[in-house]
Formats: sequence, structure tokens, C-alpha cells
Amino acid sequence: MGFSSLLKKASLVGAFFVSAIWLSAAQAFCPTPVGLTRVTVQHVVDGDTVRLSDGRSVRMIGLNTPELGKQGRSDEPFAVAARKRLESLVADSNGQLGLRLGKQAKDHYGRTLAHLYSASGANLEAQMLADGLGFQVAVAPNIDLVTCQQAAERSARQAGRGLWRQSPVLKAAQIQRSGFAVVSGRVSKVQRNRGGTWIELQGALVLRVAPNLVGQFDNARLQALKGKQIEARGWIVDRSRRGGLKQDQPRWLLPLTDPAMLQSAR
Repeated sequence: MGFSSLLKKASLVGAFFVSAIWLSAAQAFCPTPVGLTRVTVQHVVDGDTVRLSDGRSVRMIGLNTPELGKQGRSDEPFAVAARKRLESLVADSNGQLGLRLGKQAKDHYGRTLAHLYSASGANLEAQMLADGLGFQVAVAPNIDLVTCQQAAERSARQAGRGLWRQSPVLKAAQIQRSGFAVVSGRVSKVQRNRGGTWIELQGALVLRVAPNLVGQFDNARLQALKGKQIEARGWIVDRSRRGGLKQDQPRWLLPLTDPAMLQSAR
């Protein structure tokens, strides 16, 4: 029996209890696909990663939750809440989830990249986003659910749930360290060269579209950003640590991995 059939059976016999409101909302964002693989979760690592009973570590596609403290660092706000919420969602399914691999099935850490679904068919990334316990991210080629995941995050943002209770958006001039961030600023310069497309925000941060990704972006739209207030998200890099930072170049670099990571400011 396939996992999709098990989903129907579970809903009929009431093997798994899930709030009707929760289920309908989550599935409205990202409907259940066919052909899911059934997997068993051994334990939840953090808000966006689980370890399966077969030994695989699964990083959930489209979701980035706050980091738990490591190497002496404190937990980021809502990191523990995100892990506990994911633990609760997994427990609601008795540890049995549906898995759908991404087009890119592994990341550079060797983790499996996949979408996860509850036993009742709800996409867990969308639920975490709707709860305000993570940020929507898009890294090509794993972008199939970008639109529905953006809608899930937007619902949390508009309602001020979780990490959106107090805006986590940084101004470009406020960046102080590497790592994931949502930033806003006015575009002072847009330049395209052999290194890709470079979008500078007020001399403090530069966004980069790598040459191999330029074709996924609307170049005319990027060029038209000069002078406009925008919001971008992704993993910020401190260029001064790499060496070779030239005078008057912004210290901070944010690689853009998909057009969904760049929006007009709200």
C-alpha cells in the first residue's frame, strides 16, 4: 500500500488526530502530492532538520528556522520553540511522515533535501511558516513549493505570529555578523559584469546573482531597482574574512539564490 493510500486510510479510521482547522489551512497552502515515500523519524534535530530511522538526516526544503546555540552561542529567538513545534507535528503522526525528495536531493553537508508531510497530508514546512517559526527560503533547483510556502509565511507575518511578532528585518547598516538574515535598504547601484549581477544597498551590503543563476532573474527588473527600497533574504557572508576586500566595497555580501529571495520593501 502506497503512502497516499495510507493517508486516506488514516483519515478514515481516525488513526491520527489533527485539528481540522490546522489541516485545512496547511493543505490550502501546499496541497498533498501523490507518490510520497513513507519514512520513520528517529528524532527531531532542530526546527528544520530531522533524523530518520534509516540514518538519513533530512533538511526540509524551503524552511529556515532560527539556530540553536552551538559552540558557546546562545539560542536564537524562537529556535527552541521551532524545534518543539516540529517535535509536536512529528508526534501527531506517530513519527510516520511522507517524504518527497527535491530535484537536488543532497546538500553540501550530505543531508537529504526533501519536503515532509504529516500522516494526514499536510506539508510540515508550510505549517512551520504559518506558525511564524521559520523563514521561507528558495534555493534553485528546489523551488517547486515557493509560491505556497511564501503564502504560508505571509499569513504569519500579517498576523504577527512567532518571530514576526516583532519585525526581524534588519536595515542594511545594522548587519553585524554572517548568517541568515532578512534585510532591507535602498538600492544605490546595480552593475552586471563577468562576476554576475551586483545590487548594492547604501554602501553597506551587496547582493550578488552568480553568473550561472543570472538567467533565472529578470535583468530589466534588476536594473530598474536603483533608488528603490527593497527587502532581501539569505545567508550573509563577511567578505573581510576572505581577504581582498577593496576600499569602498561593502563588507557584507548576500548571494541571491532565486528571485523569490528579493522583494519590494513592505
